[in-house]
Amino acid sequence: MSKRKLDAKAFAQQKRKRRQWITFVRMCRYGVNNFSRNAWLTIAATAVMTITLLVVFVTLSARNVLIDTVSEIRDKVDMSIYVKNDTSSEDVKKIQGNLEKLTSSVRGVTYVSPEEARANFAQQNKGDSGTLNALNEATNEFPGTFRIKPVDINKTDELRHFVTTDPTLKKDIDHKREPSFAGERRSAIDNIGRWVGFAERAGLVASIIFIAISSLIIFNTIRMAIFNRRDEIQMMKLIGADRNFIRGPFIVEAVVYGFIAAIIATGLGISILYASKNTLLSYGVVVDGTIKAGTVYIGFVLLGMIALGAIIGIISSLLATRRYLRI
Repeated sequence: MSKRKLDAKAFAQQKRKRRQWITFVRMCRYGVNNFSRNAWLTIAATAVMTITLLVVFVTLSARNVLIDTVSEIRDKVDMSIYVKNDTSSEDVKKIQGNLEKLTSSVRGVTYVSPEEARANFAQQNKGDSGTLNALNEATNEFPGTFRIKPVDINKTDELRHFVTTDPTLKKDIDHKREPSFAGERRSAIDNIGRWVGFAERAGLVASIIFIAISSLIIFNTIRMAIFNRRDEIQMMKLIGADRNFIRGPFIVEAVVYGFIAAIIATGLGISILYASKNTLLSYGVVVDGTIKAGTVYIGFVLLGMIALGAIIGIISSLLATRRYLRI
């Protein structure tokens, strides 16, 4: 008797699973049929979803390009401490070693001797005979220069403290020339730092805003599709169709929108990056890293776009069916 009950229970579970599977297949079929039934609405919804995902792709790519460009700007910005031209090599090594110990604010230190500074200046102005003649006749010597790569161009307190407290540097520093993180050059470095921070924050805010606006557009488009089939939905409710069964086809339809739109948007996004590469490079924008990453990891990018499109479609469908059709 107990065995019969177990067999009956197992049979009932199998039957229930089979019925759930059949229901799922029917929802998928209805969703695909809805996708192909109204050509104009399908084209409109797919186009809006494509624009949505393309905006997301471009916004995230632009943020990545911005971060790479900012990193390169930071690498190019260095700060300088000037010492007397007669500073001994022992003092130079000692000062450089002490600077390199400031690991929280210094990434690297390079020393340019007065002779190297003079040769570099002559090389930079080799086409200007007047400047070269003045250089040959000049009696004042170039100072020795410690060029410092900072960890953060906005944080120089540790360097300021070092300049005022290191005994070797205090003995050899050139008082006629202030360090570049003080005086007139400090304002220029401050401006670079402020613009860098602003650009990073603006990129993040723009990404959030565009994603929110695009999601709202998709929501309204799917709501329109549901409203267009309100009579069909009312009929399904009258014959006792389950809520999930009514929602199912719209969710499947939205996922199909997202799948097709993701493929189109990814192709367009990569094409836009390649088409704008030369123009962006001419303005000093670092885009190679983003293009390389997008090409090498194209499979992951496509999967991410498909997942994003599906998520946007599912959430929009659930909200639209619940709020506007009172299912």
